[in-house]
Amino acid sequence: MRFWRKKPTDSAEPGGDVAVVDAVVDGTSADDASELHEQTERALERTKRGFFGRLGGLFERADFTDDLWDVLEEILVSSDAGVATAEAILGAVRKRTKAEGVKQSARVRQILREELVAVLEEPGLELPAWSRPEQPPLLILLVIGVNGAGKTTSIAKLSHAFARDGATVILGAADTFRAAASDQLKVWGDRVGVRVVAHQPGSDPGAVVFDTLQAADNGRADIVIIDTAGRLHTKTNLMEELKKMNRIIQRNHPDGPHETLLVLDATTGQNGLAQARTFTEAVGVTGIILAKLDGTARGGIAFAIAHELKIPVRFIGTGERMEDLAPFDAHEFVDSLLG
Repeated sequence: MRFWRKKPTDSAEPGGDVAVVDAVVDGTSADDASELHEQTERALERTKRGFFGRLGGLFERADFTDDLWDVLEEILVSSDAGVATAEAILGAVRKRTKAEGVKQSARVRQILREELVAVLEEPGLELPAWSRPEQPPLLILLVIGVNGAGKTTSIAKLSHAFARDGATVILGAADTFRAAASDQLKVWGDRVGVRVVAHQPGSDPGAVVFDTLQAADNGRADIVIIDTAGRLHTKTNLMEELKKMNRIIQRNHPDGPHETLLVLDATTGQNGLAQARTFTEAVGVTGIILAKLDGTARGGIAFAIAHELKIPVRFIGTGERMEDLAPFDAHEFVDSLLG
């Protein structure tokens, strides 16, 4: 599956290519679409067997009777969609079914599908920076998150995908708080085959960011991914450090970072919402990497993130292999849940 691609532009030399990062879900090939479907299905296998698996029984009846609405709400809430999100979704579904005079279960299921997709594609959930025509020559991704969420592994998977597609990637090991963090990122960098800029443990993470950007500019890199300390969202001083790193990026690249990706552990459920709120207030989160989605039966958290926080899910973790990271696609996600 391609995460990054080169395509000709009007300013390119005849027969030449100009590097333009493109959204993989926009105009995918048949092979990409097939792989995206398989990965999404795999990631949601437990969720389908669990709470959402009960949906099938609800829609087996010819008519969707009034007593089934409470059951449907319970399923959504129990899947970690949350009470507020579940009520909003079902409110929209019930309004449409009433307006249309719908009784048939098949039609209710179709309306539910459309409303679930609509939540994930609400206005304001903008496309990734790498799908925009004004994409800058150097794409800067700042990756944040708490300890244990899967941040470093997600960075490695992203790097692998970009490098496989021909992009020149440089990683910045700005997690200088944890002694082994830089070494861990270097190990991943060696495996993937990308350069890692690192300083000594305890050094200024801002200096790492500065040196990483300089290395990227000098080496004409396509993408910079900056790792940060696994901060607890309640630690004010560490959040201030994130703000400082943002300022350093903007001094060198005023439009950066182009994405601030928050890695959330899908198995933590509603607790992830509190993390996301605080990170967004501190540094502004533009997208979510929902890691370890394959390890939970509560995949409904994606709906709560989109509805309550207005932050799009960009990628989902679908397994433990290096290739097990997939772009998030609302239609694939909902279809995989409903079966």
